[in-house]
Amino acid sequence: MSKLRILYVASEINPFLQTSEVADFVRKLPQAMQERGMEIRILVPRFGLINERKNRLHEVVRLSGINIAVGEEEKPLIIKVASIPNAKLQVYFIDNEDYFHRKSVFFDKENNFHQDNDERAIFFCKGAIETVKKLGWAPDIVHCNDWMTSLVPMYLKTTYKNDPLFKNTKSVFTVYDNVFTHKFGDDLIDKVKMLDIEDGMLDHLKTADFGGFVKVGVEYADAVIKAEEEFSESLNNLFNDFPKEKRIETIEKDENFLDSYYNLYNELVD
Repeated sequence: MSKLRILYVASEINPFLQTSEVADFVRKLPQAMQERGMEIRILVPRFGLINERKNRLHEVVRLSGINIAVGEEEKPLIIKVASIPNAKLQVYFIDNEDYFHRKSVFFDKENNFHQDNDERAIFFCKGAIETVKKLGWAPDIVHCNDWMTSLVPMYLKTTYKNDPLFKNTKSVFTVYDNVFTHKFGDDLIDKVKMLDIEDGMLDHLKTADFGGFVKVGVEYADAVIKAEEEFSESLNNLFNDFPKEKRIETIEKDENFLDSYYNLYNELVD
């Protein structure tokens, strides 16, 4: 039995929130890996649609209180936690009043894309890494799910590369076909920047769109997984910009898919 430490970073998880297939995937896979002997942590945003009372979320005071820089501003990071019913798994929620208290995820009631979704993603990615630092828990694998988590592999390979907790950490990035057409503002690159990140490392983000975020995740992750065999043509074209030796694969959701992930994780840390 493997004793690997796996951190799952995702945009959502059942039963707290489900708007896409991400929620089901991140519900099933961590439990299966825990049953195979791995040590698991899960981090998701505390979107306003998540009912705190019903789901028994409570603040973890010892982890809260950090300020996260997003461009020129610093926003306070609040960490909450809840347990998944009928599973020995805890979920940590990244929260901030400005970013996550609205009663919606990425689109408002009129189906308008939130203008600050880029800042919410940046805050979430930075906050996730800082939360793990506060926990003092060194993950062997960080498995990132969906575009909102795409900056984590880059931050691990730049700003946090010399941190003792992350010096041996490998990252996996699973891409989902949750495409949006919105373009962010010209200040996106300045907001994403952190220590040890040069401008050239952020060239993919010059498009300031969904594709730019996905390309950053693909560029810096140690393994990239396509969540579906059939992607939209525009999303498939993103992968053509990377060299053939870049590890990009599809793990089919068949009877062996849990074993496939188990083997992938072990192979990455060998």
